[in-house]
Amino acid sequence: MSEQGKGSASASAAAPAPGSDTYKGWLFKWTNYLKGYQRRWFVLSNGLLSYYRTQAEMAHTCRGTINLATAHIDTEDACNIVLSSGGRTYHLKASTEVERQRWVTALELAKAKAIRMMNDQSDDSGDEEPTSQSDRSEIQGTLKILVSKLDDLSTCNDLIAKHGAALQRSLSELEGLKVPVEGGEKIKAVNERATLFRITSNAMINACRDFLDLAETHSRRWQRALQYEREQRTHLEETIEQLAKQHNSLERAWREAPTLVSTTPSAPTANKGGSERLHKEEASDEDEDTEYFDAMEDSPAFITVTATENTQHRRSQSNLSGASGGQPSDWNQDDHMSPSCNDVSGKELQPRRQRRTRVPDKPNYSLNLWSIMKNCIGKELSKIPMPVNFNEPLSMLQRLTEDLEYHELLDKAARCDSSLEQMCLVAAFSVSSYSTTVHRTAKPFNPLLGETYELDRREEFGYRSLCEQVSHHPPAAAHHVISQRGWTLWQEITIASKFRGKYLSIMPLGAIHLHFHASGNHYVWRKVTSTVHNIIVGKLWIDQSGDIEIVNHRTKETCQLKFSPYSYFSRDVPRKVTGVVADSGGQAHYILSGTWDDKIESAKIIQSSRGGSGSEGKQKTVYQTLSPKLLWKKYPLPENAENMYYFSALALTLNEQEDGVGLTDSRLRPDQRLMEEGRWDEANSEKQRLEEKQRAVRRRREAEASDALDEGKEYEGYQPLWFHQRRDSVTGETNFVYKGGYWESKERQDWSMCPDIF
Repeated sequence: MSEQGKGSASASAAAPAPGSDTYKGWLFKWTNYLKGYQRRWFVLSNGLLSYYRTQAEMAHTCRGTINLATAHIDTEDACNIVLSSGGRTYHLKASTEVERQRWVTALELAKAKAIRMMNDQSDDSGDEEPTSQSDRSEIQGTLKILVSKLDDLSTCNDLIAKHGAALQRSLSELEGLKVPVEGGEKIKAVNERATLFRITSNAMINACRDFLDLAETHSRRWQRALQYEREQRTHLEETIEQLAKQHNSLERAWREAPTLVSTTPSAPTANKGGSERLHKEEASDEDEDTEYFDAMEDSPAFITVTATENTQHRRSQSNLSGASGGQPSDWNQDDHMSPSCNDVSGKELQPRRQRRTRVPDKPNYSLNLWSIMKNCIGKELSKIPMPVNFNEPLSMLQRLTEDLEYHELLDKAARCDSSLEQMCLVAAFSVSSYSTTVHRTAKPFNPLLGETYELDRREEFGYRSLCEQVSHHPPAAAHHVISQRGWTLWQEITIASKFRGKYLSIMPLGAIHLHFHASGNHYVWRKVTSTVHNIIVGKLWIDQSGDIEIVNHRTKETCQLKFSPYSYFSRDVPRKVTGVVADSGGQAHYILSGTWDDKIESAKIIQSSRGGSGSEGKQKTVYQTLSPKLLWKKYPLPENAENMYYFSALALTLNEQEDGVGLTDSRLRPDQRLMEEGRWDEANSEKQRLEEKQRAVRRRREAEASDALDEGKEYEGYQPLWFHQRRDSVTGETNFVYKGGYWESKERQDWSMCPDIF
């Protein structure tokens, strides 16, 4: 068993259940950049977290201690824990996510207990006073009421005692009279009951007096607990609002002095990561003479070795495992792509029509971000009324069409004789659709129901594209592309998005279909999750993470792609993408590697073997490959792109005015056009008008549906104009597909069937 494996076993064996007084176990602690994470024995007891190199050191040497009563506990990812108190910060890593959660639970419980103990000590001292004059007055008023009530009880007690004494005297006089024996016994019994009544009333008044004393003793503690909750609530709102104001001030300062900063943003920057890493090294109190252990990060599932240079290793990280070993083949050592599809360096034809190369520069408008965002937490993004200040002058339909930026990859794939080579190009195309998002932090316009967008590039590049918004809640768009160069692509995408305060998650739902006419190969894949970070404070940046499985349903060949999420602690290249192309039997043939914002390469596998176990005990596969070949390379952005919403060359042309388009085309949307021209105030007014118009139409449809229901008739509801729902024969899912008629209507210039949505 490896050292790390031992550590995990020891942790699970030695650690009691969270919530007990003591919690022990192995964790990995960040020391410095030379030694990375080191395994340490941690002991949590009495609100203090201490650590040692080994369990034996507990008897004599403690390497460090942090008081949880004043510590901040944070979790960065699945296995990381960050503890900070004052100027000291511990970066810890557990072996598994379950183990991390156990530690977090134990730490939170210990912190709460330590805070309670500290508060109890302060209560016993009795030195603290209520935090404000109003609170003091409120307490004094309550105490006055209690005192007056106690006075009333005392008066009642005096009256009871007076009348009770008189009653006892009367009973005593009756006992002295000559009465029958039976009557004397009854008088004696009444006298005893009167005595008991007087004793009980005295006990009651004493209990009330004790209650008042107790209320006076603990009133400050009760008030402080209430005041603490109030302060926490107001402090959180004030802090976030202040941070938002500072963010706006910094943004204005940056815009006023653009020459003092770099004009090419990156997310996140190296300086930011470096400063945090330097802070971590300064916070470390480890010495140098210590044994080194690997960090508990996601272990690479395979290693690629270039066949021509066996001494050089190209490591790739992936969540894939267990691809079958292959045998050396007779592939050309200089070029492992067939002649029909090996040239993938650039566009085949230059556009015949001169299209625009710029849009008006983005205006320098400021915005109070917090005033808009504070009411949006937890809501669907599509249901939040946003000003155009957050938008870019393109609709979601046009952003969907941007997937065709590198359409030439599909043109080359259509000419491939080998389905495995074709799969490599399809995988590169699926990655290329994210290259335009690296700087595009603005939100596209939500399409109106029935809105369409066409992109006719048949004369220039051989394809025609049509999108239509087929549903509004949830927002869904259908897309269909047909190319004269041998392929058809269609998809239905529903965007699920959530604003979480610090970041925005965008989850595209729905499958993308690609069919090659000559071979009959039918590929299906889905998109990964996009995350926009630093929504409230800091520089916005976008990350892509998740897995893509591309399946050729004719041959059953697959490609597994992994988009690695960005991490400050990872040694990998940011925005990394890795993948394996395998045949129907699971045997790997190609390794794919690169980044989703720059390029993708493929390497032909000529041999594979099982390597040694990794840090987590997983066996790695070693692939021997030919030299990697470039599949896709991102085009450079146009000049002055930073002032034009970071649009690519294709994006600059998407909203260009064209004659003959449908009446519902996004190019004709007035608020989007006004924003592009820099007239944002007018665009905001127009956007509100369009949204209210759409709501009125929806209310009318709902009223019609209600009337039809009352009359016992069927109500068909809204039906898209150019797409209809059909069950897919490959996936079995029901989705919207193109039913035809749009391009014929364009040729006739007959748009009488189009609804009035603008």
